[in-house]
Amino acid sequence: MLKRLLPLILLTTTMAAQSFQLEETTIAKTQAALTSHKTTCRQLTQAYLTRIAHYDPTLNTVVTLNPQALADADALDKEFAQTHKLRPLQGIVVMVKDNYDTKDLQTTGGSLAMKGFIPTEDAFMVAKLRAAGAIIIAKSNMAEWAFSPYLTESSIAGITRNPYDPTRVPAGSSGGTGASVAANLAEVGLGTDTGNSIRGPASHNDLVGIRPTIGLTSRAGIIPLSFTNDVGGPLARTVADAAAVLAAVQGYDPADPITKLSEGKAPKDYTASLDPKGLKGARIGVVRKYIETPTTDPEIKALTEKAIADLKSQGAEIIDNFTLPDLDRGPQKPTCGGFEYDLNQYLAAHPNAPCKTLAEIIDSGLYLGSIADRLKHAALPAAEATTAHCPDTYHDPRKIAFRDAITQSMDAQHLDALIYPTWSNPPRKVGDLKSPAGDNSQIISPMTGFPAITVPMGFTVNQTLPAGLTFVGRSFSEPELIKLAYAYEQATHHRQPPPQFPKLH
Repeated sequence: MLKRLLPLILLTTTMAAQSFQLEETTIAKTQAALTSHKTTCRQLTQAYLTRIAHYDPTLNTVVTLNPQALADADALDKEFAQTHKLRPLQGIVVMVKDNYDTKDLQTTGGSLAMKGFIPTEDAFMVAKLRAAGAIIIAKSNMAEWAFSPYLTESSIAGITRNPYDPTRVPAGSSGGTGASVAANLAEVGLGTDTGNSIRGPASHNDLVGIRPTIGLTSRAGIIPLSFTNDVGGPLARTVADAAAVLAAVQGYDPADPITKLSEGKAPKDYTASLDPKGLKGARIGVVRKYIETPTTDPEIKALTEKAIADLKSQGAEIIDNFTLPDLDRGPQKPTCGGFEYDLNQYLAAHPNAPCKTLAEIIDSGLYLGSIADRLKHAALPAAEATTAHCPDTYHDPRKIAFRDAITQSMDAQHLDALIYPTWSNPPRKVGDLKSPAGDNSQIISPMTGFPAITVPMGFTVNQTLPAGLTFVGRSFSEPELIKLAYAYEQATHHRQPPPQFPKLH
């Protein structure tokens, strides 16, 4: 796919001023360069296209380039020349996961069965990005139908690789977004998270990832995996950048009524939370369950203990250990539509989609052989296929009980947040599905709707493979979590770019 699009890329364009460093830039630095005329939106966009052309054949993060990206950049440059003002994300180049609707770009969910499908409208979050002045440069590869937290592989684009070691995985399912942002193929990105899929790629790619409170960002226009747990959010190289993107994409959307809950609970921006002394006086609970597992990698454990010490040194009070309540998983037999119902609802809202139901997708045979059984098992008997979707996070009795139990325990101990290693093991080798995985993200946030932020906490395996630390808080506590994560980030500065993908000359 990318090779066919390379003629669209003008490889000879360079940055106007060599003093502007594209690699590892931040939103603040990029916009300062724009206002001081050290660069333009077009030059920024071209520079990222050039990096994609040079480096993406190794990583395979891109499914579809945006052929209008340079034209979009030109329009933003013209606007700035007239207004002398920048919108919140003007000129910021964004990679968008391929399960977000984009009205001008193919949207496939990673499946060949959806090849060529172009929605008629943007997903709500994508529309908010564009309104903020962001430039969508491409759609990123993902685990097909967002099924895998371990591997980013799709029938539409193949396997995405980890920029810190291309023989390893970037986690799933938002691994294409994660790997591209880590390798500076885009400035920031959008992912989705059902059980892991923002936080896992953040941990494996030395990034900051925010899984927002369910209800803070709209799911409208996102191909679903499990509407009860799905949520979209940012992947970025810094806490400040992730917070800026979150501020731009959040908000009430009538097409996703659960977002009504966010009204009055979310600030317009999070800059007030970017306090380098934000850990002073904070009370943080350690979920030691995710540190002391028999298969936890010793280096991950050591990094986590060092992170705890770093939090203490910045003035946090550590409560060790926070014991999780039991989660009653309930009956195993499906009693609601689940993936099939949610996907069929999405497809019904998109009459131009090439397949109209999960059954048609299965019949097409256009999917990875490795997910065939899961697709078929997701197909409910005809009598159940049209039942209502599963109860959402705020109406499922067992999730309510679990959330209330955690909240009550946090309240009793006066805790501001919980922490644990995002993954207890380093990224696996591509093709390895047997060694310990170590995903710790599937329970607390998905089963409560609570927000969580993953921040880099160092490297393992001869200082080559990233690891992440997760902060979890109560519903709509993003400002507090951003404050804690930012203070930790500023005290430690663990983010490092992947050495194999340096600045181009």
